[in-house]
Amino acid sequence: MPAHERYHPKDLKGQQCRKEIQDVQARQLQERVKVYRSVTERFHPVMRYFFIEKFNDPDEWFIRRLAYTRSTAAISILGHVLGLGDRHGHNILLDAKSGEVVHIDLGVAFEMGRILPVPEVVPFRLTRDIVDGMGITKTEGVFRRCCEFTLEALRKEASSINAILDVLRYDPLYSWSVSPLRLAKLQEGHSAAALEEADAEVAPIPQKTKQKVNEPGEADRALTMINKKLSKTLSVTATVNDLINQAVDEKNLAVLYSGKLL
Repeated sequence: MPAHERYHPKDLKGQQCRKEIQDVQARQLQERVKVYRSVTERFHPVMRYFFIEKFNDPDEWFIRRLAYTRSTAAISILGHVLGLGDRHGHNILLDAKSGEVVHIDLGVAFEMGRILPVPEVVPFRLTRDIVDGMGITKTEGVFRRCCEFTLEALRKEASSINAILDVLRYDPLYSWSVSPLRLAKLQEGHSAAALEEADAEVAPIPQKTKQKVNEPGEADRALTMINKKLSKTLSVTATVNDLINQAVDEKNLAVLYSGKLL
């Protein structure tokens, strides 16, 4: 946010952007897209300046930006396969020395983001600022090629991935469901303490009921979804192209939670 105000002082402030988008959250898609476009015209991406500020040497600047693009591609595809949600600026960190992207708070996985109060509709986070950091080629070139390489590698190891995840099906400590209250607080960006409080407010689920909630239905659904994403029905090239198109589609970006779409 400081970079936005520093490089584009005449742009809208972040809170103004969120307010305009949040005000039409209950409206029709066409109007939400219109407002989204209006906001983006008055709020320009600035991610490129991170690398200019941090890395003065041209060679180092190029290497760090390359590391950023490659790591973004790898975690994007991996996150898509695992159904990783709740991706926003507080959960996506940047290593100021290497330029690599580091994701934290991986609690919303296996497509749980689709049942948030405001559902996740993109396969991974590819907003304008994230794309801006990749340079002039944007999602083409390095990013696309690394996405294809990552998906190809995951498909080759599909059996190993399924074997590891299948262990969770029988793990009594792993829960395949999240309480509605916790989901709401997650999206609102509450602290870990608030999330623990939300869990405490939910009455304990009897063990027999918990087993019915968690298994086999939820586990089967999650693992079936991962198998489908790792299938070779579509070529790697076609799959990656479709995922990128979904991630940058204005119709999808316009309906994201208002705190996560800039």
